[in-house]
Order: sequence, then C-alpha cells, then structure tokens
Amino acid sequence: MLPGLITAALLSLFVGGCIWLWRPGHKSVLDAAAQMPLEDDKEQTT
Repeated sequence: MLPGLITAALLSLFVGGCIWLWRPGHKSVLDAAAQMPLEDDKEQTT
C-alpha cells in the first residue's frame, strides 16, 4: 500500500508542476530562460 501512495504523491507533484509551468502568466519567465544560452554566446563573440 505504501508504494502506491508514494506513486500517487509523485504523480500529483508531477501533474501539479506541469500545470504550474504551463500557465499563461509564466510565459515571460520561460522565454527569458530559453534565451539565456543564446545571450552567453552573443557576449563571447563580441
């Protein structure tokens, strides 16, 4: 029974994290994080 409860808790955390991450107000943060590696490349080439 305990492994089932642990699995249910982890699944709930995963689904909750996905919902939190993909909410519309979070887009600007995700876009900024996506651009971070590209900004580092721009700084090194100039």
